[in-house]
Amino acid sequence: MQPTVPPVLTPLVKKLQLWRPLGQAEQQAILALPHKLEEVLPNKYLVREGDQPSHSCVLLEGFAFRHKVLVDGSRSISAVHMKGDAVDLQNSLLGTADHSVQTLTRATVAFIPREEIQRIAFEFPLIGMAMWYDTLVDGSIFREWIANVARRDAAGRLAHLLCEFGLRLEAIELGDRLSYELPMTQEQLADATGMTSVHVNRTLMDLETRGLIARAKKFVAVADWKRLEDVGGFNDNYLHLRDEKSLLP
Repeated sequence: MQPTVPPVLTPLVKKLQLWRPLGQAEQQAILALPHKLEEVLPNKYLVREGDQPSHSCVLLEGFAFRHKVLVDGSRSISAVHMKGDAVDLQNSLLGTADHSVQTLTRATVAFIPREEIQRIAFEFPLIGMAMWYDTLVDGSIFREWIANVARRDAAGRLAHLLCEFGLRLEAIELGDRLSYELPMTQEQLADATGMTSVHVNRTLMDLETRGLIARAKKFVAVADWKRLEDVGGFNDNYLHLRDEKSLLP
């Protein structure tokens, strides 16, 4: 007997249900959204700054990142996205993209017409609430990333990023906070932490020497979670993964 294949947009349902319990009607409405599937190679643009997107894109497999390129050609990465994320949900309402979204790895993406995102959010208030909550959590993560680059030292910046990545992967059942694959090059880590690639390399080696992590290519094993949290000043409140009380009845 062949195993049942989950509907294509199941990762989006699971992600939104982190924020708001959805009934059968809401789940079926999301799964029935019209969409175009694309297999996208690494380093390809999903959205470019200045675009006027006609679709929102949902990441079904793989990883992507948000970034802005400055006038001198340098790049600032402001978020990493993973399975289930609607990486440009704001473009269902905003007319012009104010930043770019690019794939980190090979990815499977569903492009959903922006008018369909608007329709389902207003037709199903529970879905609209979950989408609203999702954008608020995105904003919370952005604020933490700003604090990370602005005020933490090099070891703290990388320790914080490693803690966040592990918890987010664990929440969507793609890994464990103590053992996961980090799909970012040292150059990309540098652009996400405001450091140079050389400084990233030295800092990762320092974290290894201190017995906090172990690395094998892109595989990360956290040897001492508590100490890694302490070095990064990490508090997971901003991820709102245990924020049941904020969900309205």
